[in-house]
Amino acid sequence: MNIKVQTTKGPKPCAPYSQAIVKGNFVFTSGQIYLTADDELLEGTIEEQVHQVMKNLQVILEKAGATFDNVVKTTIYITDMSIYGKLNKVYGSYFTGPFPARETVCVKELPAGAKIEISMVAIK
Repeated sequence: MNIKVQTTKGPKPCAPYSQAIVKGNFVFTSGQIYLTADDELLEGTIEEQVHQVMKNLQVILEKAGATFDNVVKTTIYITDMSIYGKLNKVYGSYFTGPFPARETVCVKELPAGAKIEISMVAIK
């Protein structure tokens, strides 16, 4: 059975998807962009935007009973590879190794005009 994860501490889904699904011991988050809890895109630096994405993921993982320590896989989408270094610095600050497996994919566009989207898989 799939268990829907929904928290009001993060942005509401704006399409037919769940913030996360728990299946057994696995937590699968939907991709998160740097929307605030008020569903507004955060204006600011790339670093501030990555922090917002990670905060969104953190509250979703917590609602599912997991933390960043439980994350085994991430997928990162960015629209500009020139932000890769800044993204890595902020993203890496949320983990203490071993770091999750991951891929970073450069795409043409993301929802709402965002530059960054991250999804995670965790095992609790």
